[in-house]
Amino acid sequence: VRRVIPASGRHRCFINGRLASLSVLSQLAEGLASVMSQHEQHTLLDPARQLALLDGYAGHVELLAEMETTYAELKKTQGRLDELRSQQQNRASRLDYLRFQLEELDRVSPRAGELEELEHDADRLRHIELLLSVAERARSELYEDDGAVVEILGRLAEQMDVAAGHDERLRTPARQLAESAAVIEDVAREMRSYVTSLEGDPAALAQLEQRLDELRGLIRKHNASDVDSLVVLMEQLRHEQSRLEHYEEAMDEAHGAVDAARKAADQCAERLGRSRRKAAVTLARAISAELLDLQFAQGGCEIVVDRDGASLSASGCDRVEVLVALNPGEGAHPLRKVASGGELSRLLLAVKRALAGVGPVGTYVFDEVDSGIGGAVAAAVGRKLSEVARHHQVICITHLPQIAGMADAHFFVAKKAVKGRTATSVRCLRPEERVEEMARMLGGHTVTENTRQAARELMSQARA
Repeated sequence: VRRVIPASGRHRCFINGRLASLSVLSQLAEGLASVMSQHEQHTLLDPARQLALLDGYAGHVELLAEMETTYAELKKTQGRLDELRSQQQNRASRLDYLRFQLEELDRVSPRAGELEELEHDADRLRHIELLLSVAERARSELYEDDGAVVEILGRLAEQMDVAAGHDERLRTPARQLAESAAVIEDVAREMRSYVTSLEGDPAALAQLEQRLDELRGLIRKHNASDVDSLVVLMEQLRHEQSRLEHYEEAMDEAHGAVDAARKAADQCAERLGRSRRKAAVTLARAISAELLDLQFAQGGCEIVVDRDGASLSASGCDRVEVLVALNPGEGAHPLRKVASGGELSRLLLAVKRALAGVGPVGTYVFDEVDSGIGGAVAAAVGRKLSEVARHHQVICITHLPQIAGMADAHFFVAKKAVKGRTATSVRCLRPEERVEEMARMLGGHTVTENTRQAARELMSQARA
């Protein structure tokens, strides 16, 4: 993965040499590096963060997913129950309203597709005279009048059939004319039947118009798109009416669903809690062992997992409290009450060491987590960071020579003004430059041969 951020213009992200979006890069790289800064020291005091660390250590991915699912189902069923409860006060008035609406709709009783049928029938009755006139004229001119089309075609067919005796090429046209005359005769008979079936009935037309007005009025009133939508609305209103009329049964069903969902969520929370309490013992031991290596001679850790005062949520029903004993004779107390800035730095490192085998993290970035410490404690932290670096990449920003001396490589970060602009540079130091910078950390601006020798000794001890 690679990200290029120019001084001007848009940044670019690359995955396997191909352009990618920042969101895709963030999703892919999430968890590959763990950044520990002074800010994260304070997040360590947050009970929610402590709970997340414990779950990460225990590998509760599937249990947490199940907990989220069961809790979401509980919230869903509870919402349904609350909705029914809110309907209780206005149930009677709502039922009256539904009955009124359904009475009107049932009186009209619209049918799917009815509007189109009625409009077609009404249009036919409105133009009955035109239809009769056209049909009568077609019947007369095609078949009944002197010189009708059928008569002309029949005569021509006979004449052409006689002529075909002298030229066979006229045989086919003669047959086609005879067939056409037969078709025209059929059309004329159909027109006779059509005229007989047509009845101009003003009363029927008025009835159709009235029915159309009723349907269109309902469509406008209910803001429907067509009669089919009215039919769907009727079904919805009847369903709601039935539900409200059987309100008590619906309430019982909703209560049962809530009870079942709560039982499932409680059981999942209980399994999650048992696993957390088991993992808490193991994690506390691992952190305690790390504290001893970090100059907490009497250091110890205890992780308490209990349900007192905790409400059920998507993460279960547990409160997690990290207790530490940092001072002899004082016992274990909540982390937020006893740890100073320097102690938090070491505690954070101890936690990260205990969690070193959890997750895909391959790189640790320590951003001045050495604040508030020095001397032998800083040397202990440096040794611990060196141990971490045996299995992970470690990048550490520090101002303490005891920690810097443990590093395998040094990068020097500097700022300077270039043409009125501030520029930051980062470069890897050569061996002799490493000694010089270590001497500067030990002795300040004035570097003497004694400080250089001290720097060499410090770096040599780190390799011992």
